[in-house]
Amino acid sequence: MTTMVIGVGNPYRRDDGVGPAVVDLLRRTDIPGVTLEYSLGETAELIELWAGVPRVIVVDAVRAELAHPGRVHHLAVPDVHTERIRAASSHGLDLGEAVELARVLHRLPQRLELFGIEVERVGHGQGLSSPVAAAALRVATEIAGMLTTTAVI
Repeated sequence: MTTMVIGVGNPYRRDDGVGPAVVDLLRRTDIPGVTLEYSLGETAELIELWAGVPRVIVVDAVRAELAHPGRVHHLAVPDVHTERIRAASSHGLDLGEAVELARVLHRLPQRLELFGIEVERVGHGQGLSSPVAAAALRVATEIAGMLTTTAVI
């Protein structure tokens, strides 16, 4: 395995499930060397998942002031060993804390990329809002394209 895609979120909290939804879309492809995982975003779990993996792509729901549901933020950090990351998800996780702890423990991937998708609804229930579902498809397509030129979603 050379790459891991981690979909962070809870599919029982509406738009917060966008990370797992992207992973589900990617499961329709057969991209060699890629492992697909779900996470609720707990720091220790993330560190365990990505330990020893050269390239990790994390997809998570984010909340923003003056949110535009479905807007995508892509942060590629080529050298996570020297750059500080700060990214708060919709469920209170500071992904930066996971990265900083992993840095101290020497358990960072060589390359870490983050896709944050702005969300609309994170209350109890299932199903993504229309703009977030559309963004999930766009992000899954972009990730598939980054990892192979033959993947079709």
